Amino acid sequence: MGQHGHSVSVLAMGGKKTRITNRIKEIRQMSKTLTQSELAKKVGATRQTIIAIEAQKYAPSLELAFRIAYILGEPLEEVFIFDPSKMESN
Repeated sequence: MGQHGHSVSVLAMGGKKTRITNRIKEIRQMSKTLTQSELAKKVGATRQTIIAIEAQKYAPSLELAFRIAYILGEPLEEVFIFDPSKMESN
């Protein structure tokens, strides 16, 4: 969900829209000790990637999503939210 409970379309790799949202920024800021740069370094990404993911503009790879959740100390489903009701039908 977006900042005010609205679902946000983000681009997954390959440019396809997806309905994955995240709580990275919220969780990171609750810790009050983990900066975007520190998170990026710990998960093997760039700060720009973390910024894009936090802004709901980019959905990370599955491996990066697991790394982020691990570093944040939260289950994957608490960090990343997928809304299947928003899936496009083929």
